[in-house]
Amino acid sequence: MTATAPTPDALRRLTRRSQFQRAARGNRAGRSAFGLQVVAAPMAEPGIGFTVTKKTGNSPERNRIKRRLRAAVTACARDFLPAHDYVLVGRREALSEPFAKLVADLGDLIVRVHAPRSTDQRNSSGRGPRKPKQ
Repeated sequence: MTATAPTPDALRRLTRRSQFQRAARGNRAGRSAFGLQVVAAPMAEPGIGFTVTKKTGNSPERNRIKRRLRAAVTACARDFLPAHDYVLVGRREALSEPFAKLVADLGDLIVRVHAPRSTDQRNSSGRGPRKPKQ
C-alpha cells in the first residue's frame, strides 16, 4: 500500500464542532442558496465543512443540498485559499438553483470574504443610515 501525496487542490474536511464554531466567528457572506463563513486556520491546506439545519427540510432534502454544495466546492476547489477554514451553510433554495449559478455564486463569495473592507463598510442592520448622536 502506497501513500499518495495530496494534490494542490485537496481540501481538508471539518468534522469537529469547535471548527464550525470558530468559522462562525470569522468573515461571512451569503446568497439565497447558501452562506459562507471563513476564518484563518493553523493548517496549511484549506478546510471545508457543510451544515444544513433540520429547519431546511427532511433528511433526503438536507442530504441532496449537501451533495450539491459538495459538487460546487469540488468545481471551485482551486479558488479556496490555503490556511483558511470555510463553512457552507445550506439553504432550501440550493435545491432549485441551477448548478452553474451555485458554482458562480461560490466563486464570487470566496473573493468577497477575502476582500479587504474599510471601516465604513461594516455590517449594518439594513435599516438605512444611522442618525448622528446629538
